[in-house]
This record gives sequence, structure tokens and C-alpha cells, in this order.
Amino acid sequence: MKESISGKTVFVTGADGFIGSHLVEALVRAGARVKALIFYNSWGQKGWLNDVAPEILSHVECIPGDIRDAEFVRKVVDGCEYVFHLASLIAIPYSYLAARSYIDTNIGGTLNVLQACLNNNRLVRLLHVSTSEVYGTAQTVPIKESHPLVGQSPYSASKIGADKIAESFHLSFGLPLVTARPFNTFGPRQTARAVIPTIASQLISGCGILKLGALSPTRDFNYVTDTTNGMVDLGLCREAEGKVVNIGTGEEWSIETTAKLLMQIVGREVEIQTEESRIRPEKSEVNRLLADNQLLSSLTSWQPQVPFEEGLKRTVSWISKNIQCFEPEKYNR
Repeated sequence: MKESISGKTVFVTGADGFIGSHLVEALVRAGARVKALIFYNSWGQKGWLNDVAPEILSHVECIPGDIRDAEFVRKVVDGCEYVFHLASLIAIPYSYLAARSYIDTNIGGTLNVLQACLNNNRLVRLLHVSTSEVYGTAQTVPIKESHPLVGQSPYSASKIGADKIAESFHLSFGLPLVTARPFNTFGPRQTARAVIPTIASQLISGCGILKLGALSPTRDFNYVTDTTNGMVDLGLCREAEGKVVNIGTGEEWSIETTAKLLMQIVGREVEIQTEESRIRPEKSEVNRLLADNQLLSSLTSWQPQVPFEEGLKRTVSWISKNIQCFEPEKYNR
């Protein structure tokens, strides 16, 4: 049964990020009182929340801070009825260079949120956000939540650690939490560290050659509003407590096919060139991700609403209007 979040106090970590900013919008539209954690900086910047309409942002309390600070997290979580935990370091290539920072943020930060929630007597539910990367390359498809977890990168290993410490707090202390495991989310506000904005920004900027990494891997691409709707549905679902639940479309697209679709949308066909620097180490490359979303559909009324090509068109439109945010020739780790 889906609860109502209208009038409830909701805390969102990672609210200044790509998915987090869209989640904040969805929660405000649902009538929630949103407290949004943004990563502290001396410029007072709100990340992608700056892209949110003023009439939405006016209903959001933005709180600068750091998820790695346990005492700070305890104070800001206190009194919140729902917590959506998205804050993490996510770029896979950078995790090869700075593994410890992923452990500190993704595992340590998650532990801080869990302990804060455990000490919050007003908490109704915590939604902990995982990633499909924890499955590694698909051993069986579509990927069910029972699929083995494989740490094929320091990033995915840190998220496995975060998921397991979250699981332990539910089993050990009865903490009411749900783990949402979204597959590859895309849409407006995603940076060029991800493949779709990497392709689109190069094409929009007029590149003569499209520079990419491996072309054969497939992904289950989910438009960002479908991902956030799934998160809200799970966060409000008592029957989902203690469960890990995939959020994905059940369709897969290769990187090469995605590039060709984007060429059609942008109206430019160019040569694709594979660059060595953009290729993951052989045993670290996740070759196939395809979600089994039956559990999510059985627990909630969720179904994907935005077809892949329509999502690509919306993404291209946004990137075209914000191309100054991208450096198309640069490989973003």
C-alpha cells in the first residue's frame, strides 16, 4: 500500500546531484516538506538544484554539509519522517584512482545515515539508493535482485559495502528501510562522465569524429523521472521494507546503437572512434545490464512512462540549451 507523503518532512541526501535534484522536484510536487543536503562549498552553490524552477526551490530547505560528518548527519536527520539517501561518489573511472574516497563516502557516509535514522524516533522509512553496477556483468538475464554481487570496480565494491551495511541495520535493529537498485538513469542534468551526455554533447558541438570507449556493452537505460518515480513509490511502500528492488525498463541498448539513435536525433552522422583512455580495464568492464523489474511492479503501480527515444530527445534538447556546461572534447572521469 502506498502511503501519502504530503505534509511529511523528508530529507534527501545528494539533493544537488543529477538524480537527487529531480527527486526533490518530485517530492515537492507531491506536497512534501523537503530538506535537501547539498555538498558544502564556499561559493554557496546548490549544484543542479540551481536548474530547478524557483517556484519549486522556494519550498526546499537547502542544507550545506558533508555526508562523511556523522554528528552533522545526526542533527539534520533528526525529526525527519522519510529519508532518501542518494549521496555518493559515482564515477567509475575515478574510483580506479581514488578508491579510499569511495569507501569513506559511500560506505562511511551510508553508515552515518543509518545510525542517524536509527536514533530518529520519528522515522517512518529510509530509502537507500544502490546501483545496478553491483551485479557486475550479467550472469543471467534479466537480472533479478537475487543475482550475485560482483565488485568489478572500486566504485561497485563500495556500493556493495553500503548495501550490506544497510541490510545489516534492517536485520540487526529492525530499521525500516528499502534498498532501491536503479539501472542506468539518464536525462537532463546528467554530466559528461556518463555515456549519453558524452555522445550528445560531442554531436551537438559539431564533432567530426565521435570519441567513445567500448561500443558493445549493453545497458538498461531508464529516463530520470521514471527512476525518481520508482524511488518515491518504494519509499512510500511498507511492503518493500527489508527488500532490494530493481528500477529498470526491462529493455537493453548497446552503446553503439545508442550513439546511432543520437546521431539521428541531432541530425549528424559521424565516424565513431574508440579511444583507449575511455576503455575500462578488461575484467572491470560490465558488458551487460538488463533489469528484471517484476518485483517493483508487484509492490507498486510503477511502470516506465518515457520511451527510450523520447527520453533521448528530451536529453538532447536540454544539452543543446546548456552546452556551455560541457567540454565535449574532454574525457570526464
